Amino acid sequence: MIVLHHLNNSRSQRILWLLEELGIEYALEKHLRDPRGGLAPASLKAAHGLGRAPVITDGEFSLAESGAIITYLIEQYSDGTLVPSPGADAYWHYHYWLHFAEGSLMPPVLLRAIFDKMVDNAPAVLIRPILKRATARVMTSYLAPGLERNLTYIESHLRNNLWFAGEQLSGADFQMIFPLETIVWRGIDRAAYPGIVDFVARVHARPAYQRALTKGGEYAYL
Repeated sequence: MIVLHHLNNSRSQRILWLLEELGIEYALEKHLRDPRGGLAPASLKAAHGLGRAPVITDGEFSLAESGAIITYLIEQYSDGTLVPSPGADAYWHYHYWLHFAEGSLMPPVLLRAIFDKMVDNAPAVLIRPILKRATARVMTSYLAPGLERNLTYIESHLRNNLWFAGEQLSGADFQMIFPLETIVWRGIDRAAYPGIVDFVARVHARPAYQRALTKGGEYAYL
């Protein structure tokens, strides 16, 4: 049986959604972040040497990294509906967005979240304005322009496609949901990016996603 090592408020939520969408039997091992610093617990190291989620085990086989897990689960357990036909344009869009999520989109999203938390968790009220000014310079000169380019590019794709690989839900959508729902949750110009907003809402409305939220427990975005 597949076992998903699930860390609250993490990328493993996308794997939980995929398992629910596939409708296969699995077991859920929950790991909770340290409430003080938000770090993953030591128990995850027993599942994988890096102590990060998501991790799945399938019998004696174990695998980490969201993209690899999504590919494995779809190839091993899907009826073919979650991956476009090999060779078709949609097939290569599927692979492109599967890698784009972590390779291009997540770095600026994660840095933005880190800077926000630095300001929010500053030890003294007097230090916060200084940190806010310093991080604002980085955001304005570096992070914001890069993130905006990414979002504009994604928006242009979603305005012409229901899902990231076209008209068919695919593994790319499971990979892309985590950074995009984080962006929407943290605040986005909804008038400028209606395709992104609609994509997140469309995913959240799926019964399998709702079941995943119920089973996964607490879920707050980055």
